[in-house]
Amino acid sequence: MSAGPLPIGADAAPAARGDPAPCPERGLLWTLTAVALAVSLWRTTDRFTWFMETVPAMLGLALMWATRDGFPLSRLLYWLIFVHSLVLILGGTYTYAKVPLGEWAKDWFGFTRNHYDRIGHFMQGFAPAVLVRELLVRRSPLAGSRWLAPLVFCACLAFSAFYELIEWWSALAVGEDAEAFLGTQGDPWDTQTDMFLAAIGAIAALLLLPRRHDRQLAGARSSRP
Repeated sequence: MSAGPLPIGADAAPAARGDPAPCPERGLLWTLTAVALAVSLWRTTDRFTWFMETVPAMLGLALMWATRDGFPLSRLLYWLIFVHSLVLILGGTYTYAKVPLGEWAKDWFGFTRNHYDRIGHFMQGFAPAVLVRELLVRRSPLAGSRWLAPLVFCACLAFSAFYELIEWWSALAVGEDAEAFLGTQGDPWDTQTDMFLAAIGAIAALLLLPRRHDRQLAGARSSRP
């Protein structure tokens, strides 16, 4: 599922200090995410649900800022954090059960529920898979190991399960006020489906992105202590 480390060549030259190749639009991505959060907060009518849904996007914003100097991330990862954040922010603006995109899909395909939350849970596996993979490749002996992909997959599934526990704890703590955050829409298998989609997202990332990711990380791997 995971490509081994690529040789350092003309297409994968080491960057300064062993960091990945710089992401010139990193500041723009950070700014756009911050603006999207602000606009979303202004437009939402359910601030509790907005906060609960967008906390991961806020953490992504903090991560992009905190790593800008000492541990700059790969360009691929910055873009994935940005896209994942937009998915979360849109869901927080309307609540997942009422996002217009999901409502349009209901009309087009005859769905019985708004499936926008399924996109969010797919991204919950897709983007974190690259984040975990990057941390392991750059700060562990696992680069090129056959254990890299299985461990990344397990980490993503564990995160998804923990997020479902957070939803459960929130429901216990605030009662009916957490209904919009849960977004089950009457589906008794919503929790299991959410974790399944996160698993599919992680698998998709591990199948589609390792070669591109490795090219961007080649410099970091070559000089890792």
